[in-house]
Parts: sequence; structure tokens; C-alpha cells
Amino acid sequence: MKRGQARGGEAEGRGVPGPGAPEACKRVRRAGAEEDGPVDWRLLPEEILLIIFQYLPLLDRAWASRVCRGWNDTFHTPQLWRCFEFELNQPASSYLKATHPDLIKQIITRHSNHLQYVSFKVDSSTESAEAACDILSQLVNCSLKTLGLISTARPSFMELPKSHFISALTVVFVNSKSLSSLKIDDTPVDDPSLKVLVANNSDTLKLLKMSSCPHVSPAGILCVADQCHGLRELALNYHLLSDELLLALSSERHVHLEHLRIDVVSETPGQTFHSIKKSSWDAMVRHSPQFNLVMYYFLYENEFGPFFRDEVPVTHLYFGRSVSKEVLGRVGLTCPRLVELVVCANGLRPLDEELIRIAERCKHLSAIGLGECEVSCSAFVEFVKMCGKRLSQLSIMEEVLMPDNQYGLDDIHWEVSKHLGRVWFPDMMPTW
Repeated sequence: MKRGQARGGEAEGRGVPGPGAPEACKRVRRAGAEEDGPVDWRLLPEEILLIIFQYLPLLDRAWASRVCRGWNDTFHTPQLWRCFEFELNQPASSYLKATHPDLIKQIITRHSNHLQYVSFKVDSSTESAEAACDILSQLVNCSLKTLGLISTARPSFMELPKSHFISALTVVFVNSKSLSSLKIDDTPVDDPSLKVLVANNSDTLKLLKMSSCPHVSPAGILCVADQCHGLRELALNYHLLSDELLLALSSERHVHLEHLRIDVVSETPGQTFHSIKKSSWDAMVRHSPQFNLVMYYFLYENEFGPFFRDEVPVTHLYFGRSVSKEVLGRVGLTCPRLVELVVCANGLRPLDEELIRIAERCKHLSAIGLGECEVSCSAFVEFVKMCGKRLSQLSIMEEVLMPDNQYGLDDIHWEVSKHLGRVWFPDMMPTW
């Protein structure tokens, strides 16, 4: 009984009826006790069957639906189809599983009006992206709350004719009047389609992720910020970021922003980037003092000119390519809100002074990761000592640490562990 009650309570929290589950179990047991033969599982109450189906993989659930008419009816219960992920992969080019075409037809025919939380996971083939668009264009009776388009490899949606993709996406934008979350990274979405999104979902949209969408202009994303005052999370490329966008997100009518992610990506070596005024960032901090600004930099060393010249409220900072010693020095001077720092590569010049400066100025730093860099052991110990136990994550490759007169690799972990208040060892490079 205890196990049955626990399952019922958990299922109730997931939106499946649970209060009557214990009584239903009793009825099944009494029915079985009155007979000498085995229990007739076709008589299993629907509330129990719903709980079981909730935990079954989709394929097993489909096989179970063939037991009898009652189980098949339960299989088609609307609440089991509110959340669905279409996995579209080509067998010839992908080893990933795929949603069976017959099941897709059945979902569109019988359950399209029940779908609320939908995602599409496609492989690198154009055929899979086309299949996703064909499904989207048929969702005319649905009112989605969340939609995610996920490319597991290269961005296959970008290979489609733009008009075909926009036409399919617009069907969802027009029919879904309560869309709250939209993830459309690496897609050919454009400004006119965003206007359709805003016209139909401005009151409900809270999350928008659209990094690497080359057909969207700063004016297009500004339209979203001007109209969607409930937007709390936003992810986009740096070329869409503007002073006007930050001021729109900082207006009195707009709710407090929680997360802003900016991808700063260089498409061609030597690319130039615009600057954002310090006053615009200041307005953003005044309006949303607790927001997280996450910035990913994938630039060449000579492209960092306009960055980290003035104070920027970045909280999570990631350098995906080699970054110069000078730029890291500016980080310590201009990023007082920094919480997490990851440097994949730097070169052969030690970062002793830069780390110490970051420890002095960035009082909220709690996580750091260093890859192909060089830091003397004594400077690293001093850095950890200054940050103290607030360093909850410290991921440093052993090759980064350079032995000196004070510490060697054999004993540095003791000193670092002492200041962290927990056992710590540097990460080891795999040897396979």
C-alpha cells in the first residue's frame, strides 16, 4: 500500500489523477479475491492506468493500448498528449531513434488540439527539417504554450527554402494565442514572422531563444521587446543587441528580466563589432538588478577591441577561443558582477596578475575554469585564498599550473583544499 500511495502522490504532482488511486487498488484486489482465477487486467480503473501510462515509454504505451478497447481509450486520453517531442531522423544517416510516421499521422489526426508543449529534434538532414515543417503546417487546431526546434547536428533548418519554413512557423504563431516559450535557434525566422508572433502572443511570451538567426534585424527583435512586456528570458546574437533594445527591456512597462544570453561570434576573421553604451547597461541593471547576463565569446584575439572598455554587468563569461592576456586584464577591471568565468585557451604568457585582479575586483566570483593557459602555483594559491570558500566550482587542468619556488604539483592540492574547505585536485588530461 505504501508504494502505491507514493506513486499516486507523485503522479498527482505531474498532472495525473491520484487521489482515488488507493481506493482503485482496493477495488481491483477485492475483485480478484472474489474469484479463483487471475485478475482481469482489463478491469483496471482508468485512474490507475493513467498513472502507469505516464511512466511508460511511448512505444510501450502504444503496445499496451492493443490489450483491449478500454486501454486504447486511455491511450488517447488528452492529458497524455499535452507534451510531445517529435524525433525526426533519417535511418540512412543517423543512428538516433525516430518517431514512427504512423504515430505522427495519428497525433495530427486525433491529438493536435491537445498538444501544448511541443519540441522537434531533427538530425542534420534537410529531409528531417522538411518533415518538421510539414507537421507544423498541420497544427492548425492547436494552441501551443511552448515550442522548440532543435538541430542535433548542423542547423538543418537553415537548408530549407525560407518561405517554406516561415509559412509553417506562422501557422503556429497565428493559432497559438498563449505561446509562452519559443526556442528557434539556427532557423531562417525573419522580422515579418516575428511581427506575427507578437500580434498573437504578446501578452504571454516569456522566453525567446533565437541565436544564429541571420534574417532577423535589430529592428525585428526591438519590436518583440517593445510589445512583449512579460519577456523574462532572451537569447540572441550580439549583432541584434543595441542600446535601443536594452532601453526597451528597461522600460517601466516591462517586467524584470531574469536571463539575457548574448553569443558574440566572429563569422570571418577581422570582423568589426559595434559598442554598447555604459548608460544602456546601467539602465538595465537599475531596472532588473538581479538579472543574469551570460556572454559567449568566439572571437579571434584581434577582434576584442570594443569589448571590456567600460563596465559591463556580465555575470557568466565564456571564452571559446584563445583570449589575450590584455583582454583578461580588462575583465578584472570592468566586470564587477562576474559569477562564473571559463577560459578555454590563452597562450604561453602566465595569467598571474590577471587572476589576482579578478579575485580583487569580482567579489561574487564562485566558479572558474581554465583550459590551455598558464598560471604559477603560488599565484593560483593566492587567487584561491582571496576568493575563499565562495569558489563552489574550480576546474583547472593540471597542465595549467606551473611549479615555482613555493609550490609544486605534488603538494598544491593540500594548500588549495585548505582554503576551499574541501578536498580539491586539479583535473587530469585523459590519456587514451
